[in-house]
Formats: sequence, C-alpha cells, structure tokens
Amino acid sequence: MKIIVIGAGAWGTALAMSASQNPLATHAVTLWARDPAQAATMQAERVNARYLPGLPLPAALRVIDGPASDLTGLVDGQDLVIIATPMAGLRGVLQQIRDCRQPVAWLCKGFESAAAGTSGLLAHEIQAQEAPDLIAGVLSGPSFAQEVARGQPTALVAASRHASVRERLVQAFHSPSLRVYANDDIVGVEVGGAVKNVLAIATGLCDGLNLGLNARAALITRGLAEMTRLGLALGARTETFMGLSGLGDLVLTATGDLSRNRKVGLLLAQGQTLAQAVASLGHVAEGVYSARTVVQRAHSLGVEMPIAQAVVALLDGRMQPAQAVAALMGRDPGTEG
Repeated sequence: MKIIVIGAGAWGTALAMSASQNPLATHAVTLWARDPAQAATMQAERVNARYLPGLPLPAALRVIDGPASDLTGLVDGQDLVIIATPMAGLRGVLQQIRDCRQPVAWLCKGFESAAAGTSGLLAHEIQAQEAPDLIAGVLSGPSFAQEVARGQPTALVAASRHASVRERLVQAFHSPSLRVYANDDIVGVEVGGAVKNVLAIATGLCDGLNLGLNARAALITRGLAEMTRLGLALGARTETFMGLSGLGDLVLTATGDLSRNRKVGLLLAQGQTLAQAVASLGHVAEGVYSARTVVQRAHSLGVEMPIAQAVVALLDGRMQPAQAVAALMGRDPGTEG
C-alpha cells in the first residue's frame, strides 16, 4: 500500500514509522514535512530530532518536503492519505486535496478555534465545508507518539461513515504492536478526542495542587459525563464514550506524564502564567486552543460543562487555580446519571 503522511510532527512521524515497518504488510510510506530544513535533516540524520529524539527512522521511510500548494500532486497515486497537522492546519490541507479520490484520514484532535471565523467546528464538519466529496475519517484513541514510535503496545480507533476508509486504516496500521478497531461514530470519536484535552488540563491542575487521588478520580469521572453530554447533543452514541476514544483517551491524557495538556495544568498550579506554560512545552497543547470553543459549542446546545468552564476561566485569567477548584467543589448537590 502507498501511504503519504502530511505533517512531520511527533504523531505523524510515529505513525509513518509504524506503518513503514509493519510486519503484516509491505507499505511504501512517504512523510511530508512543510519545512525543507527539517526534511533535509531528517533524511540525512534519519531521526526527527525535534519531536522524537533518539528514535531512528526506518530505512524504508521516505521523507520529502515542499510547499502546501504541491499537495494535490503528491496525493495522486497514493492508496491512503493521512493528515497529521494540528487542528489549525486542517482546513488549509483539505482545501488543497479536496479532489483526492483515495481514502483520507486526519489525526488532529480538537475543535477549530472560533477565531478562524467559524463557530468552532470538529474536523469532519470542516471537511464537509471544504472537501465534501472526500471519502474520509479519523484515526484516534489513547496514544503517545513516543510509545508508538518505539513499538510499544497501543490500541486506536478508525472512525468514518465510510467502510472503505475504516478498512484501509486497519490494513495500513494494524500490527502486532498496534491494534486498530473500527467505528462508524465519527462524531463521538472526535468529541472524545477534543474534550479530553480540556479535561486533562483540569486534572493536571488537580494533581499540581496535591488534591489527592480521590479528587483526580472524581474529576475524570465527572469529566467523562461532561464529554458524553456534549457528544450526545451533537449526535454521537453513548457507547462510544466508554471506548478507546472516550474513556481510554481521557484516562491516558489526564494521568500520563507524557501528556502536554496535563503538563499545562501542572504548570499553572505551580504559579506559571499560561504564556510561560505553553512556551515551555515546545509542542502544541490542543486543549489550550480548543477549551473556549468546547464551552461555546456546549452553551449553544444548552449543555452544562462546569469543569470545562472552570478551565476556560483559568486560561483567561479570570480565576486562580485554587478559585477554580473551589468553584467546582462549591456547586450545589446533584444527582448522578
């Protein structure tokens, strides 16, 4: 199978590495980097030193560069196109490859920033606007790029309304170390991938304030309830949130030491400003950029999301960490379920 991965960040590189050395199939994998200098260094040194230092690229993995305007020609002849840009870059790539006739899948998780002139859309909603004829979907689930690049056991979910997309993703990435499950609930999978980043900031805050494991468990559980409420309002199925892209990704991102979103919460609890916390990461923390949009979409649908609202107040500087916790704990008693 011929596969092109558009975007040479940590996650795009990790999946390209995994596919190019899949023992169950022979794939010709190309990794496209927007930055010519990065691509040249990766080809020469056979490592993505910025995002995955110390993890050598497979010999069979081809790394190329070029302007985004060349993407139309690059995807021609491929059997699968993977978009591995941040959410902010998805719309532009979809505009370039809107006439592609092969299965396309994106890896980004989040809502598009409302600052982009939209009401804050999920990835499949952006695709419906920019490239409605694409046969497309998403590859998501609980996964840190470093562990996938090392070949450590991981399970993902391939979600699309099109069976051909789900099947192609399974064929491309399913291996002894990477298990891929299929799901046709793309709304639920994308909501889970977006909201868990916001909730991970809250959990990092909880841990940074040393509130204890009881508090962490309560926050994750009630966060899952918020995620599910929003997903159902957008047309998702309840059971999706009990799966890999819901509970699974939430637990990983909220508790894992490799989680950038959790790290933001930890740093805010230590007294750093949001600008300082983001600058120290060196990578994108999607929860910072999508938190406001999550709350805006929820508000427009009449969905209550107090944890997400507290995160936005914290990010906006309207609350200090201790105040955010007090606001959540001071809410009136409620009924679970």
